[in-house]
Amino acid sequence: MSPRTATPRHYLMCRPAHFTVDYSINPWMDPAKPTDTGTALAQWDQLHALFQRLGHTVELIEPLPGLPDMVFAANGATTLDGRVLGARFRHPERAAEGPAYADWFRERGWRVRDAEQVNEGEGDLLVAGDRILAGTGFRTEAAAHAEAAEFLGREVVTLRLVDPRYYHLDTALAVLSDTEVMYYPPAFDAASRAVLERLYPDALLAGADDARVFGLNAVSDGANVVLPEAAVGLAERLRERGFTPVGVDLTELLRAGGAVKCCTLELRR
Repeated sequence: MSPRTATPRHYLMCRPAHFTVDYSINPWMDPAKPTDTGTALAQWDQLHALFQRLGHTVELIEPLPGLPDMVFAANGATTLDGRVLGARFRHPERAAEGPAYADWFRERGWRVRDAEQVNEGEGDLLVAGDRILAGTGFRTEAAAHAEAAEFLGREVVTLRLVDPRYYHLDTALAVLSDTEVMYYPPAFDAASRAVLERLYPDALLAGADDARVFGLNAVSDGANVVLPEAAVGLAERLRERGFTPVGVDLTELLRAGGAVKCCTLELRR
C-alpha cells in the first residue's frame, strides 16, 4: 500500500455562537431536549484548532442571531474552480443562511450564482475528483443537480437517499480521495447503491453503529480523516486502508443533526 499524502485544504467555518435547537427539521432535532451553547462552542473550538494543527487554512464567517444552524457551513454553498453555487434551503427556518454565505463570497471576489433550485450546498453536493456526487430525496431537489452540472462544469451523479436520519448526502457518504469514498448502503435506494458499487467497487462500507453516530460526516485531506470519535469501527477500517483517523467529540452539535463535515465548507479556488 502506497503511503497516503495529506494535501493542505482551505475551509470556511462558522462559530456556533447562537447554537440551540428550537425547531425540528430532521429526526435528530428535539426542541424539548435542552442544548448547551457553551459545550457546542468548546467542541467546535477543538475541531477548528485541529484543522489548523493539520496544516489547513480556516476562514470564518460571522454567525448571525436567529440562525442557530449557521454553524453547519457545509450547507451554505458549493465551491469549485473559483465559482460558488449558493444554497437555497428547503425549510424557511434556514432560508436566510443562503444569502449570508453568498454575501461572504461576493465580498471576497468569488463568482457567485444564486441557485434557482433548492440545494443545500455541500450537504448534498460532494466534489469527488472529476465528478460531483449529488444527493436528493429529502432536501436538495433533483433539478438542482442539472443546475450544478451546468454552472460548476462537472459530471453530476444523482444518488437518492431513503432514510430520513440521513437526510443529507454528507451524513451517509464521505469522500476520502479523488477516487475513494465510504458510505452506508441502507441510506440509499437500490438504484443508487448499484451506481455506487459500479463507480467505487472497493468503497469502505460503514455499519449501522458507525452511521448512527455520524461517522460518515467526515472530512479527509487525503491522509487524515477527521470524524466523530464514537465511530470506532470506521476508524479501525480507515487505519487498515492506510488513513489516519482523527476522532473528535461533536455530540452537542449532533443534537441538531450535524458533525465534522457539516461544520466544514471547502473553499476551492
